[in-house]
Amino acid sequence: MEFENGLETSSERLGKGEEVASKCGCALFLPQQTVDVQKAIKEKKECYKRLYHDRCADNIEKYKVAKKTAKRAVSEAKGHAYEDLYQRLSTKEGEKDIYRIARARDRKTRDLNQAKCIKDEREQLLVKEDEIRHRWREYFDKLFNGENENTTIQLDDSFDDTNRRFVRRIQESEVREALKE
Repeated sequence: MEFENGLETSSERLGKGEEVASKCGCALFLPQQTVDVQKAIKEKKECYKRLYHDRCADNIEKYKVAKKTAKRAVSEAKGHAYEDLYQRLSTKEGEKDIYRIARARDRKTRDLNQAKCIKDEREQLLVKEDEIRHRWREYFDKLFNGENENTTIQLDDSFDDTNRRFVRRIQESEVREALKE
């Protein structure tokens, strides 16, 4: 059945399935696979609750079976979803989706804590990724290759002789014994 504007109903478009009520109160149509997965996971959770309260052999066996069933249902649903995705991506309209997916995956791999901008030695702001990377390379080269101007380490004033009296000294015999092991 088609609506006046030419759109199909969700049940016709998705095939066999089940109508469920959503949180907003409107009816949603779920494909049969989604319904099967939800039922399998719900059954697994119920079996786990029974197992949690009573660890008898029967409950353990039921939980194992429910866990396998849920895992199989999820993997089958994922397989069908990927098949549908690959069929959709092979069309002309799917080419746009390929680039959208690639951008999303690229964004997911980026480090959220990375510096978007830093200052160089002359206090100039660097925003380009290559410039930032080059500045970090310069910084660590200078740090690790001994070109650091301030080579002396300043200790905190809180660590003085009065704090050392509670520290037990390590005996030479303890070191020798530890090295033998």
